[in-house]
Amino acid sequence: MGQPIRTAMFLAAGLGTRMRPLSNETPKPLIKVAGKALMDFYLDQAVKAGVERVVVNVHWLPEQVEAHMAARTDVEVFLSDEREELLETGGAIVKARKLLGDDPIFMVNTDAFFASGNGNPFAALAAAYDPDRMDDLLLLADRTTSIGFPGPGDFYLKEDGQLERRGERETAPWAYAGARITKARLYDGEALRPFSANIIWNRILTENRLFGLPFKGQWMHVGEPATIQEVEDWMRTHPTA
Repeated sequence: MGQPIRTAMFLAAGLGTRMRPLSNETPKPLIKVAGKALMDFYLDQAVKAGVERVVVNVHWLPEQVEAHMAARTDVEVFLSDEREELLETGGAIVKARKLLGDDPIFMVNTDAFFASGNGNPFAALAAAYDPDRMDDLLLLADRTTSIGFPGPGDFYLKEDGQLERRGERETAPWAYAGARITKARLYDGEALRPFSANIIWNRILTENRLFGLPFKGQWMHVGEPATIQEVEDWMRTHPTA
């Protein structure tokens, strides 16, 4: 159906433990890949898709993230301060609730991105999103062709676009690609505490309101220092992607 999504929240508070030693002095979202801060790959695509307001949570080395975002002139930036306690993917929304509003928003991880040659993933999400049917719409990547993602996959995709968890099966074809549309009000009533968005996903799965959108193109998950070279090598050999 499609509707404009003007607000995005970027999850930039994590410790980046698997990125050590690089993340000891640089927050993971700001580690450079091909000369560009990791979080800027998805952030640039979100702005091109019409995002005007960005909420960024901070915890580890927060001053660096704040300074980086202060230099952005193409989007209005709001900070959600998690210095006292790291709140995970669910608690982060509870903490930032007043900044996020009641309209649908993008929620974005800062350790992954799609190569831009196959269109804009945020525009694709917005075009596919139907708020009457969907509480969350997750961007999906083919796990078998992804770079830097050694996991067994997260979801199966039903014909109508609804998601089914891998469960006890060894593998699943689709990985969550680190961007989605959600409704912050789904978290109303939750206590301010560290918890995963998976708690909310489990509930809306039972209500048949968790959906996925496969996106063609090369997905990069930059979770460890060794992955940076792999991603940069791919980008160097695919300059138009």
